[in-house]
Amino acid sequence: MTLSYPAPQFYEVRPRKDNCGVDLISDALPFGRLWYGEPNAASNAARYAKFFSRSRDAVIRVYDDAGNVIQTPEHPGDFKQS
Repeated sequence: MTLSYPAPQFYEVRPRKDNCGVDLISDALPFGRLWYGEPNAASNAARYAKFFSRSRDAVIRVYDDAGNVIQTPEHPGDFKQS
């Protein structure tokens, strides 16, 4: 008997081109992307992704302006600098 687990959901937190916050991007979101503009925009977007995918594994990548991954979650609630 083999157990199958649902595939993880992938999320990207990317800075907006207009420098007004970040976008949370994922196929798992109802509208494809959400905009965050407050001072803690990146961490709030990552927290929303964790909450939204709480019944599945999630892969959340936070990118800088150059397109490099700067943070990825190691364990629920923990981030690791890359």
